[in-house]
Amino acid sequence: RSPYGCAKVYGYWITVNYREGYNMHASNGILFNHESPRRGETFVTRKITRALAKILAGKQNDLYLGNFDAKRDWGYAKDYVEAMWLMLQQPQADDYVIATGETHSVREFLDVAFGSVGRDWNEYVRIDPKYYRPTEVDLLIGDPTKAKTKLGWKPKVGFKELTRLMVREDLKQEGLDPDKLMKQV
Repeated sequence: RSPYGCAKVYGYWITVNYREGYNMHASNGILFNHESPRRGETFVTRKITRALAKILAGKQNDLYLGNFDAKRDWGYAKDYVEAMWLMLQQPQADDYVIATGETHSVREFLDVAFGSVGRDWNEYVRIDPKYYRPTEVDLLIGDPTKAKTKLGWKPKVGFKELTRLMVREDLKQEGLDPDKLMKQV
């Protein structure tokens, strides 16, 4: 539903073409949303954790987002890199979906992120219609069964741990002490 999605489909099929036509060891990793503290600041997860840190640092008052109910399959980028490495170790190239197999809404991400510092996101987060996507996909979830079965891969970091990890790093970026600010869970 987006130019990015169309480019991914092209990338997939050109890889299959080279694998089958030229007998190349070329695998496709169909990676669902993979997040980390290094994620670009315009992606919703990082936008949330950066804004939270700036709010706590007194540098920002509000955060503006679009659809709180969009659901995504968010995993930790480090886990996904491991899956890519495992794909390259296989004797035969193949295609794999790399995902957690679970979905969480933007609202849930807000709950965990703001909750990790004892704040209610409803006090800071506002809806701005300009952030609604005209071709929004409400639910994205992957089925990592093949990667789990053939590669022996599974994600090590869960949704809450990933969210807290991102909050922790953005607090540090703002010169704040996450050990003092984050609630122990």
